[in-house]
Amino acid sequence: MITDVLTAVALYLAIQDFNKVVFKKQKLLIELDKYAPDVAELIQTPMEMHYIPLKVALFYLLNPYTVMSCVAKSTCTINNSVIAFFILATIKGSAFLSAVFLALATYQSLYPLTLFAPALLYLLQRQFIPIKLKSKSFWLYTMQYASLYLCSLVVIICLSFFLLNSWDFIPSVYGFILSVPDLTPNIGLFWYFFAEMFEHFSLFFVCVFQINVFFYTIPLAIKLKEHPVFFMFVQLAIISIFKSYPTVGDVALYMAFLPVWSHLYRFLRNIFILSCVLIFCSFLFPVLWHLWIYAGSANSNFYYAITLTFNIGQILLISDYFYAFLRREYYLTHGLHLTRQDGTEAMLVLK
Repeated sequence: MITDVLTAVALYLAIQDFNKVVFKKQKLLIELDKYAPDVAELIQTPMEMHYIPLKVALFYLLNPYTVMSCVAKSTCTINNSVIAFFILATIKGSAFLSAVFLALATYQSLYPLTLFAPALLYLLQRQFIPIKLKSKSFWLYTMQYASLYLCSLVVIICLSFFLLNSWDFIPSVYGFILSVPDLTPNIGLFWYFFAEMFEHFSLFFVCVFQINVFFYTIPLAIKLKEHPVFFMFVQLAIISIFKSYPTVGDVALYMAFLPVWSHLYRFLRNIFILSCVLIFCSFLFPVLWHLWIYAGSANSNFYYAITLTFNIGQILLISDYFYAFLRREYYLTHGLHLTRQDGTEAMLVLK
């Protein structure tokens, strides 16, 4: 409960600062005439942004997934709290604290390593350092932040060794996460697939499954280098979907950011259908678990079908937000009313 409250407070303060940055950037772009003249309705106003931090905090605290994690006494709430403070430190512009909290999050569950890229991009923007591979200042700052992160991680791991007087915790924690030996059913994609697989194929497919979390980082960093906070949101969602042992607490963390992108609602295509899918799957999880484990009238196929539907719903939800974000950015630059060369109305198609 305490960790959940701390997470909500950290998210509140982080989004409060982020909104200030967004408003200043928006104001500067308007003054420089970077926006099309007919996009006034797409511009975020201070009144619209005022209650967003409170909505984010409440969206996290009152989310049923958060409540379930709290009741279950899951350690996921601790990980969420560390990630929330990492986000706060990053948005505040503190490279040292950002690196320390990212190291703590990586130490706990490995996958937050992928948040290094959005954090670095945001800190570079805060320092007004151009994101160019030929820039010396870019590489210098990147090396500084990477050194802080790696040194923090090494110190934490060494402290663990001094406490335990053994390195056994490394294969027990990180080896367990990467090799996926425990196939107890959960809301992830791994357990059923590897339970049905022949042993001699498992290593190859473990690598294929694990690479999903890390594979999207580079293309997203290239596409969203000007929007690192949205990049961070997408990366958190990818971690919660593709990690080997996900929990509903992971889902609650990235869903807390949905109010931040409330200005994208007009561009979302399938939000109602996807919301219904996620809600129905959430209700069906305990039902099918009871029918399988206790009543014996169902089997693992029923439960995995709901797991698969739930994860597909999450993937489509994030894809929808990604599409809406890119569409709004395009309209801001080119205008809402697009026309062809012959003067007829054009339709925007993103590929």
